[in-house]
Amino acid sequence: MSLHLLIAQRLNLREKQVEQTVRLLEEGATIPFIARYRKEATGALDEVQVAAIADENTRLQELQHRKSYILETIEAQEKLTPELRARIEASWDATEIEDIYLPFKPKRRTRAQMAREKGLEPLAQSLLLNPTSDPLRTAQKYLGEEVPTVEEALQGARDIIAEQISEDERTRNTMRNIFSREAVITSRLVKGKEEEAAKYRDYFDWSEPLKRCTSHRLLAMRRGEAEGLLRVAIAPADDDTACERVARPYVRRGSAAAEQVETAAVDAYKRLLKPSIETEFAAMSKTQADEEAIRVFATNLKQLLLAAPLGQKRIMGIDPGFRTGCKVVCLDAQGMLLHNETIYPHPPKNESARASAALRALVEQYQVEAVAIGNGTAGRETEELVRGLGLDGVEIFLVSEDGASVYSASKLARDEFPDYDVTVRGAVSIGRRLADPLAELVKIDPKAIGVGQYQHDVDQSALKHSLDQTVESCVNSVGVNLNTASQHLLTYVSGLGPALAKNIVDYRTENGPFRSRKALLKVPRLGAKAYEQCAGFLRISDGENPLDNTAVHPERYALVQQMAKDAGLDIPQLIANGEARRKISLQRYCTDEVGLPTLNDIMAELDKPGRDPRGRAEVFAFDEHIHSIDDLEIGMILPGVVTNITNFGAFVDLGIKTKGLVHVSQLADRFVKDPAAVVSIQQHVMVRVLEIDERRGRVALSMKGVKQP
Repeated sequence: MSLHLLIAQRLNLREKQVEQTVRLLEEGATIPFIARYRKEATGALDEVQVAAIADENTRLQELQHRKSYILETIEAQEKLTPELRARIEASWDATEIEDIYLPFKPKRRTRAQMAREKGLEPLAQSLLLNPTSDPLRTAQKYLGEEVPTVEEALQGARDIIAEQISEDERTRNTMRNIFSREAVITSRLVKGKEEEAAKYRDYFDWSEPLKRCTSHRLLAMRRGEAEGLLRVAIAPADDDTACERVARPYVRRGSAAAEQVETAAVDAYKRLLKPSIETEFAAMSKTQADEEAIRVFATNLKQLLLAAPLGQKRIMGIDPGFRTGCKVVCLDAQGMLLHNETIYPHPPKNESARASAALRALVEQYQVEAVAIGNGTAGRETEELVRGLGLDGVEIFLVSEDGASVYSASKLARDEFPDYDVTVRGAVSIGRRLADPLAELVKIDPKAIGVGQYQHDVDQSALKHSLDQTVESCVNSVGVNLNTASQHLLTYVSGLGPALAKNIVDYRTENGPFRSRKALLKVPRLGAKAYEQCAGFLRISDGENPLDNTAVHPERYALVQQMAKDAGLDIPQLIANGEARRKISLQRYCTDEVGLPTLNDIMAELDKPGRDPRGRAEVFAFDEHIHSIDDLEIGMILPGVVTNITNFGAFVDLGIKTKGLVHVSQLADRFVKDPAAVVSIQQHVMVRVLEIDERRGRVALSMKGVKQP
């Protein structure tokens, strides 16, 4: 079976779709480019499907390399039969392949191997194949200098049988069936660790069927185990029954050798099989939990990155503080730093009047249109101060500070603002986040943005792969202004990367703004392939060609020009005349390369040239009477902002230090399986306070029966 057909079957796609997609990937096309501009070739697969093909192709290629290595290893042992080769080559199940390989796998000297070296293999086979023979009498034949007693001979034979049972494919699959249906995961407190493990109190004496264990519970237990605070185990619910099932195919009841073989089977189960399959299921369940946690993280990150921007406005950014003061910066409409200073409106200095006067003066001097205030320490107090100034026409926003300190201390921030300290950089980041969350947040390690859970416990390479794909997808779905984008943002554009992004910025600095996409070909080392991949995702407003400010790819400009000519218009007129566009018969322009999917995309772009798909940021205000958990009362209905979504619910910012949790059962007046189907990151919601636990710093909330904005 070809790899393409195998991938198609696994992903429920047509083989042709997979074949074409893999070909494009091998030719250097990116996932966003394939999904957006090669719909005819792939049958209109979306980014998720293209990424799944890419990942599955990589996995199968790696498995192919593993199979080649296994075949070479067995062949070197001169044990590779035609039948064995055929089985390995035909299999694409990693577990099955490893089971086939297990008896041939080089290993340390086991008890069975040492028994074989003493010549006890025939005795073991006699016990299995001639169980009616007297074991004691048969064992006598194998006594000698290395095996002085009958018991030692029988022990060696049992060791060989135990290893043979543990390496038998059918037996291992029997054990897997038992584990998959009946395995229980248990967690116990490590003795003497009560105080250190307080946050894991729920798992001090915990057990549940493994198949019902949620990803967040499993990851919590595994974290406690990694910290040396919990002992976690996975085992069948009934050891005796599992052991009997393992022994059943090998033990002939009532025969002379039955006791010896059963003893070997019990040993195989306890010493070899059970630990081996437990390790396998521990790894498998961890992988599944990782995948689920990474999926949730990626979904949250995508929603955060695609949060509505305020747009190109003159913004004042404020990083609030008490003792150290509030760092204030003024930015122009392109996000460039114009001014910075520090004010001290809060304790201990309490220079409220002076601070208010300074803010009013700055708003007037720099014609500030919006104020972005960090939501950390002193955030609410600073918001009240600014709102109290009565700044007509100035919008006021509280902005998440998550990750701002990470950015402000990074090399990227130092390179961008070498003459300013971390506090100024942090305030700039807060202001820029309001103008364009995507452009600013891509500068920060996604793990520092605060929308994941157990992100440090999951497979880090898998997490990075998923988050990088998510960032790339978001950047390219929105599009990037070629003349204002930072080098770091350009890095994520399809077909570019760090080197070409730097060359673009250097060229822009030296030659001024790009007037056309075609001018990209003048950038050093940016060749035809990179241009093909990136051009459609880069925007130029007020350029030579209005199509350069759309997602129409330059390779289709001639087609649009033909449409305009046929309609008796030029391109600007075609864009402006919706009625003329609606009269165009798209079928006229279909070719082998360009079908209705691409033509419909082109018409959609002509309907909204230059429009940002994210909408516009909306002003939001917390309840002015709520500043800490002490101000909450059960039954209160309050406004909040969704800051994180997990499998078990959504965390909501109420404007206090403690985030409230809306459990999945409290999200709606109906059954909710996936919280992300009900709420999204940065969504404005109304919630009712259900419970307040000041000692543990927890607030339970509900959206049931609460009218939403």
